Parts: sequence; C-alpha cells; structure tokens
Amino acid sequence: MSARVLVVGGGGREHALAWGLARSPHVDELVCAPGNPGMATIGECAPVSVNDPSAVVDLAAKLDADLVVVGPEEPLVAGVVDALQAAGRLAFGPSAAAARLEGSKAWMKDVLVSAGVPTARYATFGAGQEENAFAFLDTLSGLYVVKTDGLAGGKGVVVTESIAEARDAVRAYLTGAAFGDAGRTCVIEEGLTGPEVSLFALCDGRRAQVLATAQDHKRAFDGDVGPNTGGIGAYSPVPFVGADVVDEMMARAVLPTLAELDRRGANFRGVLYCGLMLTPDGAKVLEYNVRFGDPECQVLVPRVASDLFVHLSESASGDLATPIELSATSCVGVVLAAEGYPPAPDRKGDVITGIDRAGEHEGVIVFHSGTAHDDQGRVVTNGGRVLTVTAVGADVAQARTRAYSAAAEISWPGVHYRRDIGAQALS
Repeated sequence: MSARVLVVGGGGREHALAWGLARSPHVDELVCAPGNPGMATIGECAPVSVNDPSAVVDLAAKLDADLVVVGPEEPLVAGVVDALQAAGRLAFGPSAAAARLEGSKAWMKDVLVSAGVPTARYATFGAGQEENAFAFLDTLSGLYVVKTDGLAGGKGVVVTESIAEARDAVRAYLTGAAFGDAGRTCVIEEGLTGPEVSLFALCDGRRAQVLATAQDHKRAFDGDVGPNTGGIGAYSPVPFVGADVVDEMMARAVLPTLAELDRRGANFRGVLYCGLMLTPDGAKVLEYNVRFGDPECQVLVPRVASDLFVHLSESASGDLATPIELSATSCVGVVLAAEGYPPAPDRKGDVITGIDRAGEHEGVIVFHSGTAHDDQGRVVTNGGRVLTVTAVGADVAQARTRAYSAAAEISWPGVHYRRDIGAQALS
C-alpha cells in the first residue's frame, strides 16, 4: 500500500516519529503540522492549531490522510483523536477519556489504586485546602513530592527534602500562582528512592507490546542538580533493567491499567509511557504519560528495526498483530538547550551553525525541537530545548562518544548541554 501520513506536532518527538515513519516502505507521502525546519527536510510542513480538533480534522481531510499520528499531550487531552475518529480517520493516540490518565494526576492515581498497581502513597488537595495539605506533608518523612493535577509541560513537579520548600510549592500551586488552573488541584506523594526509568508499551485497548526501556535526565546540570526541565537527555535501553522487571511491570502495571481504563469506558489505544522508580521494595509506578516522551522518543525510534508505520496503524485500529523488533544497539540523545533554560529563555533568533556537520558523524541524527527559519532562511533558535543530538552505537559507551562528538560541532551564543547523559548506565 501507499499511505499518506500526517504527523501532528512540531517538536523533537514529532521529528523522530516523522523520521521513523519516513523509513517505512508503506509511506508514500508525509506531512508534518506545524512541523519544524528539521521535519521540513523529511516531508511537507503545514500550518495548523494542534489543539483545535476541527482544524486538525480539516487538514487531515484536505490531505486525505490514511493515518494521523498525534504527538503532544495537549491535543490528545483536547480530544483531537476523538474528532479524527468521528470523521472516519485512523488516528494514533488515546481518546480524550483515556488521555485523562496524563491530563489529571489525581485521576491517574485513582486508576492506579483501583487497578492494584504498586505506587507511592498520596493524597489530593484543592484550592482552599492548604492546611490539610500541610498536615499530610507532616505525615511524610525524608522526601516530599508535590505535583500539579493538570498539564504543566513536564515542569509541574517539585521533589524536595525540605518541608518548607514543599509547603511553598503547595501554596504556589493551589493559589494558581505557579501554573494557573493546572495547579489549583495538587497531588502530594511520599518520595520514593532508587533509579528512575521509563517503560514504553504500544497498546490496542486490550493488549500491549513492550517497545523499550529508556532513562530520561530531568535536571538541568551535570550530576542531576539544578531545576527540572522537560527532559535534557536520554538513552535506551537501560542496561540495569532486566527482562524480569519489564515482565513484572507489564503484568502488574500496564495490563491491569488497560483493563481498569476499559472498565471505566476509556479504552486506551496508543503508547503508554510508564514512569518507574526501582525502589528497595521493588518497582513502583510514579506516573503515566499517554504519548512518547521527549527526548525519549528520539532514542527509541532509531532502535526500531521493524516498520513503525505498521505498529502505529495496528495500535490505532485496535489490533496489535506484528511483533516489534529492535536493533541490538544502544542510543543516546543529548539535548542542546538555549541559555537560561529553564525557564524558557526570552532570547530567540540566534543563528545555529554546525547542524549539517554533526549529522555527518557515523550513527548520528540531529532532531529539531525549538528551531525556526529567519528571514534569510537560516536555522535559528526558537525555544528552550533547541536540538537533540542522537547517536546509535553498539553500546551506551559508543553511542555517548558519538553523540558528544557530534554535539561539539554545533554552536550558537549560550548553547548549553549536560556532559553526563547516559553516565549512570556505565556505572
């Protein structure tokens, strides 16, 4: 078959998905909306308001898309997949009802408890309940976790050993000072300790297939210090996560969650991103996301040896039949960020040099996130996380060497990246 595919989104995750889909012999035409300069080298870019279901449906109809792949969480929560399905389009990603798993952390925790999934002790509080929240904090010890209930771009989590800092976060969230309505309900959890890893599974509503494991790096600076980012680097697979842990989490977390969602009328099709903490008491689920991670997607897709188009189409149609095949390689992605990230920097428009040279390194792909073209057609910075330099290697060590060698080719004023992405895998 010759398929026309529409990828919705314009970040590094969507660039990686477009890159992977373009490798399929079934994909004849690829359109990215709105896309970015990197995605424009793969297929056509079309303007669209990604969070407007009717706008996405109209574009899909204009293109007569055979498959629509919705990348970011916001359009999923907004019901873009529902609208596409209602219009008779095959769409990869969960419905709005199932996307609530990421759209509301309080609802997610309730699903986890109902499904019997191992997770941290927690409580939920709304506006005006500051004193009750403080009282719950007093029952915890050592490590405190405060989360916005709603979407906050991967930044609505405070993890601290200071109860004063935890209280400040509660005040900022519940009053709306930090994240507006997204934080007016917050979830407080006991802090868990151990390595944090991610397990990705493709789901068709009833069944799931393991895709891969990955480890993200959230803190801005080397040694896991500094503010939380949306993700500053990642690698896959995680060598210290054995098949026994993966099998256990599929049996105790992923499959029971799918069953519980189906019981609630929220049949889940798409990718389930299972954030895990490997505690001394065993693996526990920290959170679920309902889309590929960014930058995890940039280190997962290059490892897929089978046909990504086939897998996403089968997930969307509710019939995962084709086994996922991964190459026997490792992949490391280093995020190159703008000066001052996070928060998102005010400065944009700096000319980026060296992208083509970096991409010529063996095993390297440069995925665009926060880039744009200036009036002279040059690629310039246009966000906090600007590029992900991804490299494939025989193992994590070789992939790291390749990624950092290529990253050194790229420059703009104030470029920043961590030098220890994937180091934990070596130790």
